[in-house]
Amino acid sequence: MTVTAVLAAAGYLWFERRDTATPVADDAVAVQTAPVVRTDLSVTESLTGSLGYGGAQPVKGGPDGIVTWLPRSGARIDRGEQLFRADDRPVPLFYGAMPLYRDLATPNMVGRDVRIVAANLKALGYPVGRQPGVGETVTRTVAVPATAPSAAPGTTIERSTVRQGEGVLTSGLIAALKRWQQDRNLPVTGTIGPGDVVVLPGAVRVESVTALKGDSAATPLMTVTSTAKVVTAPVAVEVAGTIRAGDRVTVLLPGDASVPGEVSAVGTEVQPGEDGGAEPKRTVTVTLDSTKELHGIDSAQVRIELAGETREGVLAVPVGALVALSEGGYAVQVPGGGLVAVETGMFAKGLVEVTGAGIAEGVRVVTAS
Repeated sequence: MTVTAVLAAAGYLWFERRDTATPVADDAVAVQTAPVVRTDLSVTESLTGSLGYGGAQPVKGGPDGIVTWLPRSGARIDRGEQLFRADDRPVPLFYGAMPLYRDLATPNMVGRDVRIVAANLKALGYPVGRQPGVGETVTRTVAVPATAPSAAPGTTIERSTVRQGEGVLTSGLIAALKRWQQDRNLPVTGTIGPGDVVVLPGAVRVESVTALKGDSAATPLMTVTSTAKVVTAPVAVEVAGTIRAGDRVTVLLPGDASVPGEVSAVGTEVQPGEDGGAEPKRTVTVTLDSTKELHGIDSAQVRIELAGETREGVLAVPVGALVALSEGGYAVQVPGGGLVAVETGMFAKGLVEVTGAGIAEGVRVVTAS
């Protein structure tokens, strides 16, 4: 036999033996699985907002006087501190829901403006004595102008019943007012009226000064804001209608920090869209639970995450576990290849709510992610 024939025969035998040997199995293809979990799912509405001090409001002084001092922008003014000076007299800040609209000069005058004065003097440390309670009747002497040129003016007795939210200009309150005026280097008259104080809801931060020294105090002098940092967001009208004061939110700050907060107000004024094309908006205001993360930051663009609908205790799988069926609907695949048809519910945070025969907590399903 030639060498060539021997080599050919050997090659034939080698291939024959290899073909008849037991086949070598391919490596098993690894699949990724995830368990069915029982969890709470909620849809989160994400809004773009602005961190700041809220809307600014203008402030003007009383009907008389020349402005002789104004605060700087950014200054904080608290109760009892001067907001500006007119005719070189301090005009302090009082807290309240309405301005003083008349001179409080006659003993036993009754009104909500009197209560504002009493509450502020008491808060500043001046004892005002007993205030008559709701339902009590007080009397005061009122001057009556003459009804004819030759007649002399007279007086009459006026009786008033104290109502909820009202105060009485008692002798104790007048005495407290005089002590306060003396301490503030004001004329000690025991009377107070429009222009003597500025009444605002609380402490303020001066946003901008719009007047100059020498201007009339009756003109707009400055704009002020709240001293608390808040987040405001313009929200489409239909979305704003689903938001309520008291709703809890998470505010995402620059640098990936987050602060919990609460919706404090949903504006009732509808702002038209820009150029008439954008959706009309309402302003949502959020107060923050803590401001320590905001040290040194007065303004910034932030994100507001507002929880919407919530589904509690549902079965869920990763969205990547869903398999679209040719006849419509979805299924999940269990290890081994079997498909189980499922009904889907809420999608949230990469999970989807599922129900179906054999779907239970802990069952593993094939997932692409």
